[in-house]
Amino acid sequence: MRAFCALFEAEFGVMPATTALRRSHEYAPMSAEQAQRASTLVAGVIKQRDDLDALITEMADRLPLEQMALVDLTVLRIALFEMLFDNGAVRPNTAVRHAVTLAKRFGDDGSRRFVSGVLGSVTRNRLQAGTAE
Repeated sequence: MRAFCALFEAEFGVMPATTALRRSHEYAPMSAEQAQRASTLVAGVIKQRDDLDALITEMADRLPLEQMALVDLTVLRIALFEMLFDNGAVRPNTAVRHAVTLAKRFGDDGSRRFVSGVLGSVTRNRLQAGTAE
């Protein structure tokens, strides 16, 4: 959740996600393992953002990226990074479950369904087809 908050906060341009994450840790310390995981997610999403956004655009072709709710977009970026680029640190179904939980907690009424639908499409079209990167 810390990675989500840091990446979401960065969308408003106040500070970079890495700074937001560091401040969060200073305010409410995390275990070394939690801090490392959050740092991995933030750095990975930042590094892979263009590829993640291209995939989101492909899978959610009815809704342009710039019209997506920032909560949904941030949740999708994290989940897709975990599913496709994080070297199996979590299983895809675990990434989907966490993403849906975040969408329910922070999004609007349609966020859960939207996030679940996009991630379900990725699972069917990329992971099961064997075209994950």
